[in-house]
Amino acid sequence: MKLKLPEIYFTTRSYALTALLVLVYLLGFINIFFYHTANILLLLFLFAFGLDVFILFRNKNGVLAKRITGAKLSNGDENVVSIQVENNYGFKTYITVIDELPVQFQIRNFDRRIILESGKENFIRYSLRPVQRGEYYFGAIRVFVASAIKLIERRFSFEQGVMLPVYPSFIQMRKYELLAIHNKLTAGGIKKIRRIGQTSEFDQIKEYVAGDDIRSVNWKATARRDKLMVNKYQDEKSQSVYCLVDMGRNMKMPFEQMALLDYAINASLVISNIAHLKNDKPGLITFTHEIKSHIAAERRNSQMMRIIETLYNQQTNFSESDFERLYMHVKRTVNQRSLLLLFTNFESLSSLKRQLKYLKQIAKQHLLVVIFFENTELKTVLTKNAISTFDIYYKTIAEKFELEKRLIIKELSACGIQSIYTAPQNLSVNTINKYLELKARGLV
Repeated sequence: MKLKLPEIYFTTRSYALTALLVLVYLLGFINIFFYHTANILLLLFLFAFGLDVFILFRNKNGVLAKRITGAKLSNGDENVVSIQVENNYGFKTYITVIDELPVQFQIRNFDRRIILESGKENFIRYSLRPVQRGEYYFGAIRVFVASAIKLIERRFSFEQGVMLPVYPSFIQMRKYELLAIHNKLTAGGIKKIRRIGQTSEFDQIKEYVAGDDIRSVNWKATARRDKLMVNKYQDEKSQSVYCLVDMGRNMKMPFEQMALLDYAINASLVISNIAHLKNDKPGLITFTHEIKSHIAAERRNSQMMRIIETLYNQQTNFSESDFERLYMHVKRTVNQRSLLLLFTNFESLSSLKRQLKYLKQIAKQHLLVVIFFENTELKTVLTKNAISTFDIYYKTIAEKFELEKRLIIKELSACGIQSIYTAPQNLSVNTINKYLELKARGLV
């Protein structure tokens, strides 16, 4: 049998008055005046208590509350949650709202206090930042209501056991999507890159209007029409852009409470959406010691939803990543020359060299960009002044690790492989910049 908790809770004022009554009764053993005073106070207390119970419990739906959220939460972002509270009593109420948050947040002291006039409503807003994907279960909204007497509080419970899934960062995806639609990617930190070379296909000849590139004037058509005519080009489209996401144990390193794998997944979602908006064909491959998922690069409308659902379910098993298996899979399944964005992490030059032969084989057939992460804590150590001998040793080791990263970039460049070395928080911006740069240079 499930134990049902009582709906009446005594307030601090009740306990204080009870203690006062006990004290006056004790004094009554000394002086009869205090004894009679205590009896009068007890009657007043019982009357006030009964009145408080009556006015709070006579209205079955005295207070209503509901949680307002989206259908899902965005990983790594601040998600706004609202609680709407409505006072249906005929008097002003003093309300404490406790929201039972998912266990993943480890927040055990959430409460908000408001005062509501009769017939009014209020919105309590707060934000949550999940740092891992999965299912998040909210408990009940507990609302404790007191009248002006404040001897007791009545408890209401609403929305027990609501589950919200946490998906890869669709907030970040929509942000860059809006910037791309309005051609304002530079406002999000994306560089404006000058187009190099001829990466466009001829479309038509049209009459010159102000703003057209004077270099595209078609002099033969101009002479025939006796009007200034220009060639119009359209960008090459439908190029395949694959995100290769390493889910091995080297991607479990945390940064600001979130694993590198989740940063890579969020960036994969963003760059896939940008590629889709640019009329390219986004695709996805995730791997560890085996190929976990493969979505072929396509232009269909449901492609982004397929990518989102696939990324939502990706989890590492802490195994060593098999780059040879990745190479064989790419060779077998990706037949058209494509842009491959490989999200991984190499902490040392030796770890890169173990996989370099497979990366070089992939780069022979495709344009490969290796994306790995900067250890921002090392940069903090490097900028601090070394005072003690321990600080000198610590800084020397940090410089060694930083040098390893620079050597990795140099080694990849020597093999003709593009690379991005970035801090986790700048991953999406730097990946978009590289994608736009490669398209402008006509490399894909």
